[in-house]
Amino acid sequence: MVRHLLVPIDGSDLSDTAVRAALALAKQSGARVSFFHVQPSYYGRPDVAIYGEGLVLDPALSEQFSQANARFAATILDKALEQARAEGVEASSDTCVSPLVHEAILEAAERLGCDLIAMASHGRRGLAGLLIGSETQRVLTKARLPVLVIPAQS
Repeated sequence: MVRHLLVPIDGSDLSDTAVRAALALAKQSGARVSFFHVQPSYYGRPDVAIYGEGLVLDPALSEQFSQANARFAATILDKALEQARAEGVEASSDTCVSPLVHEAILEAAERLGCDLIAMASHGRRGLAGLLIGSETQRVLTKARLPVLVIPAQS
């Protein structure tokens, strides 16, 4: 039986689909939901190569990006919480800053004591899936708890 869902969201239409599906499941099972958003980190990204003399980012600009990301996170998390309230589902929210979204999601699920991760997927296959990659695929590969993948067409 599901008791606590982690629902990673990014503000996209696709993550809105995951919110609706997760809330329906939570309402049916009496589970609670934790909405989670990973804010991008502008330093220490191992997946970005820097060539030549390197990248110099004005600290003031970096701070502006961070503040804008924090505001965006609050906006989308508040929207999800409002949807949960409207459905009568107990919900909370959390956010963090990380360059590795899938790892942050898995760490949050463990830290918050979730027993299911519910997230949406574009469902790209073949070459598109290989080239573009998917945070959902990365979570599926490394998760130690069940992951409910909600297709884009839901």
